[in-house]
Amino acid sequence: MISSEIMKQIRHIHLRTNRMANDLLQGSYHSAFKGHGMEFDQVREYEMGDDIRLIDWNVTARMDEPYIKQYIEEREITVILVVDISASGSFGSARMKKEVAAEFAAVIAYSAIKNKDKIGLIMFSDQVELYIPPRKGRNHVWKVIREILTFQPQHRGTDINTGLNYLNKMIKRKAITFLISDFLSPDFEKSLRLSNQRHDLIAVPIVDPRERELPPVGVIEMRDPETGQGIAVDTFNLKVRSRFKEKRIEYESQLRTVFRKAGVDELWVQIDQSYLIPLIRLFQKRGHRR
Repeated sequence: MISSEIMKQIRHIHLRTNRMANDLLQGSYHSAFKGHGMEFDQVREYEMGDDIRLIDWNVTARMDEPYIKQYIEEREITVILVVDISASGSFGSARMKKEVAAEFAAVIAYSAIKNKDKIGLIMFSDQVELYIPPRKGRNHVWKVIREILTFQPQHRGTDINTGLNYLNKMIKRKAITFLISDFLSPDFEKSLRLSNQRHDLIAVPIVDPRERELPPVGVIEMRDPETGQGIAVDTFNLKVRSRFKEKRIEYESQLRTVFRKAGVDELWVQIDQSYLIPLIRLFQKRGHRR
């Protein structure tokens, strides 16, 4: 039974993200992804200015004059949300990371269905917790949002390799894939690279500002939500705060390097800031690149 508070959250996300997809993201999404896959349509005579790489040499030889191949964009693509629902998603200084992940996922889902694309969901911790096959429709999007917000995982840890391996097993055709996580996981560079070869992968790190810098508030207990291990930290100690910040900068730098080596686009989402403009810029960049 879903509580009234959760239903209120779902309705709020529905209204907010549906409006975003309608008003701001429609054109950007289309330019970024539609036509990502191309199907052969027919051949026609070569015209001045045509791309010579499209010349069909077999037909050209038979007809004794140049012909080129024409393609049409695929009418439908598949978008897969691979969402980390490990225990660390319940952390948040302003909003919980899992709430921001749900809202971001909803924006992508609404953008997909408004372009008549399918949307699917894989939720993982250190195991695959739930799989919803790709489908169309507003009711399907509601189901995706509801599951991200309400699903109770059986495991607390994080293993990105598990989520990506399941993606490659279940989704046979190339799909636009958003990997939404805080990326606090054992080595996953190889899985990231292999998944990006089979699909079009976009990494979406969800970050809380308190993970980047400690405020000076005295002695606090910091506890890992996935392992339960805790430690007392004196946040008045400048060296402690500096070391904490340095380690986080190092971690994020290493993560960016992993994304770059795997050829993966990235969109960093900080929970106390709007991700809408960075998302539009990402879509526009991909549209120009295509």
